[in-house]
Amino acid sequence: MEQQHPPSNQSLIQWGRRGILYNPSRLTTLSLEWFEPRFWALRGLVRRSFVGRGQVLAVDTPSGPAVLRRFLRGGWVARWVTDRYLFFGYVRSRAFREFDLLQELFNRGLPVPEPLAALCDRSGLTYRAALITREIPGAQPLSELAEDLSSDDWAGLRATLDSFFKAGLRHPDLNAKNILRDHHGRWHLIDFDRARILHRPSDPYPMIKRLKRSFGRLGLRIESSALEF
Repeated sequence: MEQQHPPSNQSLIQWGRRGILYNPSRLTTLSLEWFEPRFWALRGLVRRSFVGRGQVLAVDTPSGPAVLRRFLRGGWVARWVTDRYLFFGYVRSRAFREFDLLQELFNRGLPVPEPLAALCDRSGLTYRAALITREIPGAQPLSELAEDLSSDDWAGLRATLDSFFKAGLRHPDLNAKNILRDHHGRWHLIDFDRARILHRPSDPYPMIKRLKRSFGRLGLRIESSALEF
């Protein structure tokens, strides 16, 4: 049974213990199978698989190119539990929270992937989660571009990051792999798991510090002044 979920451009479908939050103005059709990588692979609709935390695929959906991300555990917990999280309600699930945050940032005109659908699949006291977003055309990660960027490119990136900081974004894992540049040269942020929007401008220092550390881990060399705020 479908019911409205605030805000008005979101709807919730619930099948048994599975809940899907989606944007009805963007998706004319939707199925539980959309959240399973095997569904797209069997139909030859996977165009790219991304390396990183979680299972991320670029797929061709009936509503256009999209990215499917299944939430997987990281750190020491992943040795015993790969994709399960404690259930405290659908709206508090990682996928639903990221959907809501993305929608708010997108509505503000900030460069993030548009959220299309989120799954919370409950089983007892735990749940699995997945998120589908609109694919960013021609996107390349900063990690592949950093050593060839011009001073103007870095200035554009700083301006983009500053717009997020002024909007109050606190991103817990800002790194060189979740900053993308599209085919028009515009910068975007992705992967907002556990991110928050504050009611005041956020402090950029800890996020920029984490971003700079990611360059070192990847063996990338950049000018020390490239990301000064």
